[in-house]
Amino acid sequence: MRQDLVENATLTTRIDLHRQGCGCALHGRRLFTGLLAGAAATAAFPALARDGVEVGGNSKFTKLVSAEQVESAAQQQYLQLRQEANSKHALAPANHPQQQRLQAIADRLIPYTYEWNERARNWSWQVSLIGSKELNAFCMPGGKIAFYLGILQTLQLSDDEVAMIMGHEMAHALREHARERMGKQTATRGAIELGAAIFGLGGLARSAADIGGQLLTLKYGRDDESEADLVGMELAARAGYNPRAGVSLWQKMAEASKGAPPQFLSTHPSSSTRIQDIEANLPKVEALYARAARPPRVFGPPPLRGSAG
Repeated sequence: MRQDLVENATLTTRIDLHRQGCGCALHGRRLFTGLLAGAAATAAFPALARDGVEVGGNSKFTKLVSAEQVESAAQQQYLQLRQEANSKHALAPANHPQQQRLQAIADRLIPYTYEWNERARNWSWQVSLIGSKELNAFCMPGGKIAFYLGILQTLQLSDDEVAMIMGHEMAHALREHARERMGKQTATRGAIELGAAIFGLGGLARSAADIGGQLLTLKYGRDDESEADLVGMELAARAGYNPRAGVSLWQKMAEASKGAPPQFLSTHPSSSTRIQDIEANLPKVEALYARAARPPRVFGPPPLRGSAG
């Protein structure tokens, strides 16, 4: 194993697709914090008759943007991130213990993604460990996953907790939240321009509409997060990771995110709301976990900075 992996690199590559698609508090310098209220947002679509969780169909807004283009752009940004991290000796090699851990967890989750999105069968899934102290993790369109060392190290995450995060982030890609948000932005811009032309309101109407669009974005962000929680919890359970780890995970997140903005101004429900919703929905996935084969190997978190080992 390379011993000189930089653990506190500062990266400048912007992961715009993920930020637009998720609105994830991890990328607004606030930690993950909601769950499952998003079912209401998709109530207009028929529920999936299946064993496990139920969410509605994908948003019709996804049809306004090409999946191929979104995935291609994501791949380019992901490559840029890896190149920058590598140039700073902050891209973990394949034999790094935590890289092996992430790969093993991803390998168990990936087979259960296909039911959620047929495109996932043909994605070139990839997992990267980035040597940065940021509390950060994401999965971009096309299955491009990254975990920053800081989230594993600072929160001392168990394998079950890592699986809950990874499943959540995979769900954003599977449910095409980035593509949906881009479709909504496309539709909103068209409506704004049309309305301004009809009523002759010009810049004033556009400014007011932009503010309204931002508020809608917050709502959609919460719904996306809630849906990703639910789908991610199922992915983890089917792969043999205890979904009850979601409770301890969000307790750690709540402790780390003290000082975050109030719930109504965040793209995420509060940690207490998230924990309540996880507990309320555990019965939907506990049977899946009970039937699932357990991972053959248990890993563990990296040592805390300054500790031996």
